[in-house]
Amino acid sequence: MRIDISPASLESLTELSTIPISFEVRTFFRVRVVKGGLGGITLKEEPVERPYVKDCDARDGEGPTRWLSRFDTANWKVLLTKRGKRATGGAVLVMASPDVDMLKRRHDLAVLWDLRVRPEFRGKGVGTALYERAAQLAKENGCTQMSVETQNVNVPACKFYRKRGCTLGEISRFQYAMHDFQQDEVMLVWYLDL
Repeated sequence: MRIDISPASLESLTELSTIPISFEVRTFFRVRVVKGGLGGITLKEEPVERPYVKDCDARDGEGPTRWLSRFDTANWKVLLTKRGKRATGGAVLVMASPDVDMLKRRHDLAVLWDLRVRPEFRGKGVGTALYERAAQLAKENGCTQMSVETQNVNVPACKFYRKRGCTLGEISRFQYAMHDFQQDEVMLVWYLDL
């Protein structure tokens, strides 16, 4: 399948929001601390007790249509793939945005803020093409690394980023402790050297 990626305006975030980001959780990475952390941290894939669907856009204040009012998006880049007039996938790359904590005040770091593919196009190379174009765009803009956040319940995403050269750089066990909707989840941040 031929995949054409086009840069899009920030106004296309509305179109991006029509692409579901939800996924079914069947397994998760159990995080175990060894010897109080001195022996490291291990991740082991295990089945969940009851599979469920997670939809990051369903949380209040989340989703592409809300980002324009929440953040300074001057240095955000939007990429879309389409079949006909319908968006099949999209990605948002964030660079040099002081109000985005994930950038850690670094000017050489880009964050792959969002990557989504319409369910019927998943597993057909759309996500890979968007990911590779985002990494190229980050490099073209002077970044030396690109990061992306996932959670331990998104095992397919973790495997996707690892397969494409990312290294797990951060495990934040308590990042979501204040959020009722995902307090048992663990934040995993992946890094790609560009």
